[in-house]
Amino acid sequence: MIDGRKNPEFVRSVENIAFLCNRHLGIGADGLIILDDSDSYDFRMEYYNSDGKAGSMCGNGGRCTMAFAIASGVVAEKAVFQASDGKHEAMVLPTGDIRISLHDVPEFLHVEGGIFLNTGSPHLVIFVESTEKTDVEKEGRKLRHSSSFPDGCNVNFVEIRPDHIRVRTFERGVESETLSCGTGVTAAAIASFIHTGSFKNGAEVRTPGGKLKVEFDYTQNQKCFSNIFLSGPATNVFQGSIEL
Repeated sequence: MIDGRKNPEFVRSVENIAFLCNRHLGIGADGLIILDDSDSYDFRMEYYNSDGKAGSMCGNGGRCTMAFAIASGVVAEKAVFQASDGKHEAMVLPTGDIRISLHDVPEFLHVEGGIFLNTGSPHLVIFVESTEKTDVEKEGRKLRHSSSFPDGCNVNFVEIRPDHIRVRTFERGVESETLSCGTGVTAAAIASFIHTGSFKNGAEVRTPGGKLKVEFDYTQNQKCFSNIFLSGPATNVFQGSIEL
């Protein structure tokens, strides 16, 4: 994460961003986020995938950007920020977790083996008996490049347990499995509700990177999901500097 307000000289080129995200030659990351000023909101989040190209909405990135904005003195406990898909609300919960709003999901599509929906990024949700035994790299890469999705998609493998959901995600742009995907977790929770009728309010979702919570409302006659919120921890791991 870079504070764009304090680093105006940083050239946001594909080459620079891909270098920073390179796990062998740079810092190493699934993506890069830049915190910017906004004319209309408290701040703006720019998200780039590890290949250096601009990405679609990143749910966990939004939560981390809120935590970064608080640490940088931009906001206090509540904020409204701008991302690639528009306006989002954010707040710090009493537990210290960060909660952000995501856009409505007005439609979804049943496809062979799963459900396709857009939660700020396009996601394919596949239900499996065991996420642990699923070859996420092989199966995810195959589905991500399927001719059914000409623009590509993220692929989430979901295992439904009695009291929670387990998710592993293959992310486009990263082109590999990531430890946790916020919009993917949200898609998994909504798809699990469509699939089972359960997990409507406060669904606990477990990923290799930790636990998250998804909340939403469902309007049956319109088949629309609204008031969608994603919450979970956002922890500062380290800070430093690098020369380009």
